[in-house]
Amino acid sequence: MKKIAELDALLSRAEGVLARLEAVLPGPAAAPDWDAAHAFLWRRRHGRASLFPVPTPTSIRLRDLHDIEEQKLRIVRNTRQFLAGRRANNVLLTGARGTGKSSLIKALLNEFGPRGLRVIEVDKTDLSDLPEIMELVAGRAERFIIFCDDLSFEEGEVAYKVLKSVLDGSMAGLADNVLIYATSNRRHLMPEYHDENRGVRHADGEIHASEAVEEKVSLSERFGLWISFYPFGQDEYLDIVSHWLKTFGVKGALALGEARQEALQWALMRGSRSGRVAWQFARDYAGRLDGDGD
Repeated sequence: MKKIAELDALLSRAEGVLARLEAVLPGPAAAPDWDAAHAFLWRRRHGRASLFPVPTPTSIRLRDLHDIEEQKLRIVRNTRQFLAGRRANNVLLTGARGTGKSSLIKALLNEFGPRGLRVIEVDKTDLSDLPEIMELVAGRAERFIIFCDDLSFEEGEVAYKVLKSVLDGSMAGLADNVLIYATSNRRHLMPEYHDENRGVRHADGEIHASEAVEEKVSLSERFGLWISFYPFGQDEYLDIVSHWLKTFGVKGALALGEARQEALQWALMRGSRSGRVAWQFARDYAGRLDGDGD
């Protein structure tokens, strides 16, 4: 009887410890208030993951994005198909920095948010949580784009395998109301090294890539739609400067004529004629004019 009593006491203490551990360990993420916003951030705080609404996302519109008309056309068409419940592809936007890749995703939300589009931004380090996010959104009437900005991987990262599995249609794959849109400066999402080409072989007149190269290409190939962005020339850069100056209230000749040389010098100092640099110059120029009027 004494041993039974001791065993009961031990089990009771173990149950108490487990109860305290359950209170400390993170549980599954709770569904957010889906009516609170059109955009959400998936974030981990103190070990717990949650969807945080973004009530005031950036106000950029499709009409604000100049000199990427073909890129806009392709991604808008894909997004319209998705919202209509038709077949659509996951999208990888790659190319030069500052050319509008991320801005295009934000503009899509402003265009299609009132029609049921929702965007969930997920950091690369949290991509292993994709199955949990799928559970939260599965079966809802809204259409969700999971957005991962500046996506790239180093060798051996766990998130790489998870994303590859989800895109490949595994048992824990994407829900019917979910697509993944990602931006990257790397076409194949992983660093490529010169010595990997040593594994390339020739057989029967064909070129066969090494296994290392094949593995790096395999993830990007799982995105059904590739959209490429290219550096802007001088005319395109100045066109974007002009647009943002007008948007910021700089009228008439000042909208570009008097600012042209300064805009070119600004780009020269930055070493880039990107859309981002054009926007930054226009903000600086318009801000200085506002100060002159005080």
